Amino acid sequence: MKKGLVLLAVLLVAAALGLWLIGRDGVGEPATPVPDAQKTPDMPEQVLTTAPFTGMQGDGPYDSRAVMAVINNHPAARPQTGLVEADIVFEIIAEYDITRFLALYQSQFPVAIGPVRSARDYFVELAQGYDAFFIAHGYSPEAQQLLESGVIDHVNGMQYDGTLFKRSVDRAAPHNSYITYENVELAMQMTDASPNYRIKAPYAFSAAGSNDKLGEQAASIEVTYGGDPLFASNYAYDAESQLYARSSGGAATADKETSQRIEVANVLVMEMAHETIDAKGRQEIDLTSGGQALLFREGTVQEITWRSENGMLVPVGNNGTAELAQGKTWIHLIPETPGIGQAVQYSP
Repeated sequence: MKKGLVLLAVLLVAAALGLWLIGRDGVGEPATPVPDAQKTPDMPEQVLTTAPFTGMQGDGPYDSRAVMAVINNHPAARPQTGLVEADIVFEIIAEYDITRFLALYQSQFPVAIGPVRSARDYFVELAQGYDAFFIAHGYSPEAQQLLESGVIDHVNGMQYDGTLFKRSVDRAAPHNSYITYENVELAMQMTDASPNYRIKAPYAFSAAGSNDKLGEQAASIEVTYGGDPLFASNYAYDAESQLYARSSGGAATADKETSQRIEVANVLVMEMAHETIDAKGRQEIDLTSGGQALLFREGTVQEITWRSENGMLVPVGNNGTAELAQGKTWIHLIPETPGIGQAVQYSP
């Protein structure tokens, strides 16, 4: 019995000595617990992504679906709201020589957009090509037929005047219809439209100063659609900011709410066939055949062409897609008669 107790005692002492030696060498030493207050949660890495329609780097991710809104350009509708945030603005004839804007938003979205105006069938076709959620207030007969056929996800002020679309009291109709981006998101939910970016934009970009093969100097630009000076667009290039400031009808183009000036990195002019189709001067425009174009960037002009790529309008140079300067773009669609030679004037 005593021998058993002695053996047990020896084993316990040996075990204790072994644990002491292990602890002394640091092998198998338990980690000191860290108080919860000192623990740092795993933080996701910030990944820089590229905005598909501006080429700008940012926090992203730029995965929101593009939104296209028809914005009034009548002098009574100026200054407009929400043009500053647009990645691309298409300026297009709505009837006769009167232009209207089709603003594309994807990298950023404004608080409000307007005045919103009626659709044309070629507006709908462009929105379809860019897989955009389409916003308008009213429509031509051809546009109404397209919209009612379900070719694109959309919301129209004809059905939601006074609800999703609000009328301002400082302007007379039809120059006073606005929609907030909050209501755009609500309309997307109501129509079960996908909120996700699903296409691949076909544009190529380069930073300012990275292209040493630019064209002749063109710091001052004027684009006209007819004889009415109220619808002439003028651009003045600023070498310091490397942007073009836009004006129209003798007044700076600026945001109604913030007075921020509209400044863009690129001005594109694309020539395409137009045909007047009714007594109201509405147009049929060929958006698919391609044609002559001018690209203004960094105070220079390049003679290029354009093509349609899956319904999107793409500038084309000698070696493929013409590179735009990183930033926002204003695109003029002008009739091939009288054409670029008469519609566009520029000087150093």
